Amino acid sequence: MNDDMSPFPENLSDEAAFALSETLEWLAIACEEKYFTQLRRYAATLDQSKYIDPAHPWVRKPSAE
Repeated sequence: MNDDMSPFPENLSDEAAFALSETLEWLAIACEEKYFTQLRRYAATLDQSKYIDPAHPWVRKPSAE
């Protein structure tokens, strides 16, 4: 993602940056707690070395099979 597409404003106060970070961390934790079983079940089906691009982990590579 380049800087033009960033969802984050350039200049935030220290307080606002902290609040944003805490909010996003809370949201991630809440999501993982809510969907823990589903997330682990899905992760177990993936062969990380074949399907996940470390530079872009959200993009799955096509299967070689």
